[in-house]
Amino acid sequence: MANPDLPMPALDDAIRIRDLTVLDLDAATRINQANVPAVGSADEAHLAHLLGQASVALAVERDEVLAGFCIVLGPGADYGSVNYRWFSERYDSFAYLDRVAIDAAHQSRGLGGALYGEVERRLAGSVPWFLLEVNLRPRNDGSLRFHARQGFVEVGQQDTNYGTLVSLLAKPLA
Repeated sequence: MANPDLPMPALDDAIRIRDLTVLDLDAATRINQANVPAVGSADEAHLAHLLGQASVALAVERDEVLAGFCIVLGPGADYGSVNYRWFSERYDSFAYLDRVAIDAAHQSRGLGGALYGEVERRLAGSVPWFLLEVNLRPRNDGSLRFHARQGFVEVGQQDTNYGTLVSLLAKPLA
């Protein structure tokens, strides 16, 4: 699915972006859980299910240690998320970022932006929309600012069945 005509994001030599694999799930689960409530809680079995459904799943390493990951789903995934369903009801073709999490020791170093850049590079020309949600309650101002800088705009809000209010965001990829 990668578009070889687009350059990889510029990263220092200690950083590498690669496909997320089942061998990463233990470390990814620890990173995920350390980032709750900014991301939804998930055990290793749930992340394994998402990985199996993913259209794109990336790992970012710093000095050969997993520093973060993201999982992106396309239409028709076997996934019961109310936010995924909201987007599925309104968009025919899309890439839904279900979760992105960076280990606290590696945050604010451009790794999230690099992951997003690689997702967009891989999806270029294949889907028109990059979709996701960010918590409004509890409020995640850092994520809201980050996504505004990345070009995402709010297309809706939703109270979830797990007690949060989310801003539903979209970015055109075409």
